[in-house]
Amino acid sequence: MLDAKRLMDQFLGGQGGQGGGDFLRGAGGGALAGGLAALVLGTKTGRKIGGEALKLGGMAAVGALAYKAYNDWQAGKKAAAPQEAAGQPSVPMLPAPGGTPFNPATEIGQQNLARHLLRAMIAAAKSDGHVDAREQARIFAEMDKLPLAVDDKAFVMDELRAKLDIDAVADAAATPEEAAEIYAASLLAIDVDSAAERGYLAMLAARLKLDDALVAHLHGNVAAATGKSVPVAA
Repeated sequence: MLDAKRLMDQFLGGQGGQGGGDFLRGAGGGALAGGLAALVLGTKTGRKIGGEALKLGGMAAVGALAYKAYNDWQAGKKAAAPQEAAGQPSVPMLPAPGGTPFNPATEIGQQNLARHLLRAMIAAAKSDGHVDAREQARIFAEMDKLPLAVDDKAFVMDELRAKLDIDAVADAAATPEEAAEIYAASLLAIDVDSAAERGYLAMLAARLKLDDALVAHLHGNVAAATGKSVPVAA
């Protein structure tokens, strides 16, 4: 059976896994999380989640980033520009409270959320069109060398083969809070160095019905946590 939470930890680095909270360290980093993320998401620049978010690791880090952005937006705070946030020390990052859409109380709820976040990340990785049939074949061959559970590997393969469907990614959001988390995961997954990726994020924000100010907070928080500055699409 697919364990989506475990697979998220292998992408992002979990406290109990080899990643130790590192995010996209690169295939040469020796961590399963780095190897799998770099392989599937195709990141071109090594980066880490830093500060308080690093202590959380895995799926909890995405929830913490989205939770802070959502609360700051609701409080009417002004979002820091991504360029400024990327150069500042990491902001305090608290785990999302249990029993909220950011951190479901039940195991089923957590597994469902993790599945939605994984699909969002893989879809974002495909948004620039580089994951074609030839690239898929290379990824599948390399995945066979990683110690992945059969069902976990099958899930990643199926998602990579599937046609890019931004509506399916957005429709998975049952609440505005989950919509914010799906966007945060998508933003974390890619370098956003092409017009196609920028267009994908803009379209995803629209499909998720995210307020522009909330999107700005999400970009600022991701920039502060990773040092990756991605301006919000106009």
